[in-house]
Amino acid sequence: MTALTVRLPNSVHQKIKELAERDAISVNQFIASAAAEKMASVMTLDYLKSEAAKGKRSDFEHYLSAVPDLPAQQGDEDS
Repeated sequence: MTALTVRLPNSVHQKIKELAERDAISVNQFIASAAAEKMASVMTLDYLKSEAAKGKRSDFEHYLSAVPDLPAQQGDEDS
């Protein structure tokens, strides 16, 4: 493990302490979990952007054209 010094405003530190206590975990565990959640979020967005960049409009239109042009089924109409 790596030690890291982080400077936080007192109000943020106090709230983290309260939330960690509520979850019966240490402040270190709370911050490590929060950092991991943020990392997962950023990595997911990066992955989705990367996959979206591989898409081609022509492929989308090809598959969209295969969808039958039928009226909406009962219950699926626009409101």
